[in-house]
Amino acid sequence: MAFLKNIQGNSLTDAELVLLYKQTEDLHVLGELYQRYMDLVYGVCLKYFKEPERSKDAVMQIFEELIAKLKRYEVESFNGWLHQLSKNYCLMQLRTPKNLKTVEIPETLMQSEEDVHLNGVLEKEENFLKLEYCLTTLSEDQRKAVRLFYFEGKCYNEIVELMGQDWKQVRSFIQNGRRNLKICMEKSSLESGVQSQE
Repeated sequence: MAFLKNIQGNSLTDAELVLLYKQTEDLHVLGELYQRYMDLVYGVCLKYFKEPERSKDAVMQIFEELIAKLKRYEVESFNGWLHQLSKNYCLMQLRTPKNLKTVEIPETLMQSEEDVHLNGVLEKEENFLKLEYCLTTLSEDQRKAVRLFYFEGKCYNEIVELMGQDWKQVRSFIQNGRRNLKICMEKSSLESGVQSQE
């Protein structure tokens, strides 16, 4: 997958190359650093897209994103940060409408289009209301971190900057918030199931 010439940066650590790039904005320096992890980025993309050509294109697109983003963020562990950036890029691409696949279901398989559609809408609405309620049960920091990560698609480093917290604290907010949401949603489902049986 190599597409850039090696420079004298082979002897420099990731952190030194990050600093050098921030100081010089030299794309050869960034290319040297990125080349070390292109296989990792390609692997992440292939996991999400399941298409080699699309994954190769994504590797190039992520490099272009990296040009601007690396200048803006404090990066302690480049490979971990790059992995998260790659994952977020893939997820955002998969969320765009052109990537949503539709499947036509023959009418013969459906009982009543109106009933099925209405049930689906009501179930989604009920789940949405449960989620909204459960979000209010989280601490303010957990709620903010969860909204930024899951609803707005921000990466950990962006959330660190927005919340003014350290990386480990943000990770803790997201993990604990997700766990608490899951417990609350499961509890709400159990309660609504008991009520419907009464």
